[in-house]
Amino acid sequence: MIKNNLQKSLLFFSLLLIIAGCGKNYTPEQKAYIAKIEKERAEKNDWFKTSPESPFNYKEKIPFHKLKYFDVDPAWVFHSKLYEYPVKDSLTIYGTKGEGRPTIKFGYIKFNVGGKKYKMNVYKSRARNGKRYYSIWFTDKTTNKESYGVGRYIDFEKNPDPNFVYTIDFNLAYNPYCAYSPAYSCAIPSKDDYLDLAVTAGEKKFHD
Repeated sequence: MIKNNLQKSLLFFSLLLIIAGCGKNYTPEQKAYIAKIEKERAEKNDWFKTSPESPFNYKEKIPFHKLKYFDVDPAWVFHSKLYEYPVKDSLTIYGTKGEGRPTIKFGYIKFNVGGKKYKMNVYKSRARNGKRYYSIWFTDKTTNKESYGVGRYIDFEKNPDPNFVYTIDFNLAYNPYCAYSPAYSCAIPSKDDYLDLAVTAGEKKFHD
């Protein structure tokens, strides 16, 4: 009996060591970054659940459960300048309710994953109040599988300095409001916004 218990204890501690060895060794700065993103996610959950302005409460009452995410991974944070297109094409991006949205294909950012180069378009649009704003949206190999079928967005605020280096953080990729409620319409990424890789970072599907 004692021998069997000892063997079980040794096996248990061996498994713990294996699990611990499989974990990633993050620096103190990376650990602080992960804690910051996880805190922001918890705050967003609280806001979505309780705020009258959230997509779960504003237009119609939608049953809420916690948003789903890939684990925070500092490897999905990149830095890039904004490369403006010499000729900025005007085009129409369509919303999920079929409405056309006049948009300018303004420029792109660049990043590398696994030794391969990728780029994402930056679009310039005009809000209903006339204010200009910039957007990044994309689809990837997780789209309509682990992540939302329409695509995901990353906020982008243009800096007037042409040499400014932007932080592109896929851990902050989020679903547009139409992912939660049919009362909303959101811009549909085009085929030019497809990334030929699995972006295992940011928000996952809300509905299974």
